[in-house]
Amino acid sequence: MATRISPASQTRDDAYLANIALLYYQEGLRQNDIATRLGVSRATIVNYLKESKERGIVDIRVNGQSLRSSLLSKELSARYRLTDVYVAHVGPEAEANFSLRQTARVAAMAFHDIVSPGDVIGVAWGETVKQIADNLPLRRIAKTEVCQVIGSMESDRLLSAEDCAIQIANRIGARCHTLHAPAVLSSVQLAESLREEPSIKTQLQRFSSLNVILTSVGGLSENTHVLSSGILDRNSLEELTQKGAVGFICSSFIKQDGSPLSFPIQDRMIAIQFKDILRTPKRIMVASGQHKLKAVKAALDGGHVTHAVLDDQLALGLLNE
Repeated sequence: MATRISPASQTRDDAYLANIALLYYQEGLRQNDIATRLGVSRATIVNYLKESKERGIVDIRVNGQSLRSSLLSKELSARYRLTDVYVAHVGPEAEANFSLRQTARVAAMAFHDIVSPGDVIGVAWGETVKQIADNLPLRRIAKTEVCQVIGSMESDRLLSAEDCAIQIANRIGARCHTLHAPAVLSSVQLAESLREEPSIKTQLQRFSSLNVILTSVGGLSENTHVLSSGILDRNSLEELTQKGAVGFICSSFIKQDGSPLSFPIQDRMIAIQFKDILRTPKRIMVASGQHKLKAVKAALDGGHVTHAVLDDQLALGLLNE
């Protein structure tokens, strides 16, 4: 007697998922129509399509040339002497979460346009980098390596720094080098000792030979990630802003003109140095939201970026400055 296999039992069957993807993407059937044909709910079809993308059964490709071909991209590239600007068109009424997701999707496509086989890629941290990792296609880039560029930290809002690096490495088939240390130590002496540990010292030395670094730039408002992650307390944040800091990149704070602003906590951090960021040939900065305008402009004015991925409202704000 033959065993009957229900659709629900085929959740992990690549062929089954591939057929659903063909019905949706090539036949143009609606999700409700596919659900009716297969005798499952529309929510199930939504989950199957999502799983197809996550497992690499479906690979949606957008030509990177198209993402950087707009007049807005060209004007920003010329003004800030950038190699390329990729613009996510979200519109003036878009909610912040949608703008971030769409910008991350564009960044995920741009990533494959910018990164080359054999590149050593530094991966920063933060909500934006987490979203890019979530949206990066499962598509191998040969002989690449990924390096976590800041130590671990606690935050309910963020995927940890090592998780971002591991997830991106897995999506592109890269070798991953994690940084086995906290981001902030309790004393300068402890941080100095930890930097001399062989495994950590080797990782820190890799930062001087990165080909690509993927970062965002954070503002210093009251809901900034440097507070929620525990890097700064509110008193330190207030002191930094009084000294002229308008944003941060990885573990470095920058002033309005883009110049770095040293701060005592950096002596207790295990992270990439600002000079290593600047010597990296391809520096990808991804940012979304008008609240980051000052920080993004400072990073661009300081020459800290070669490739920018921005939402259109932030891009227009930069041109209007």
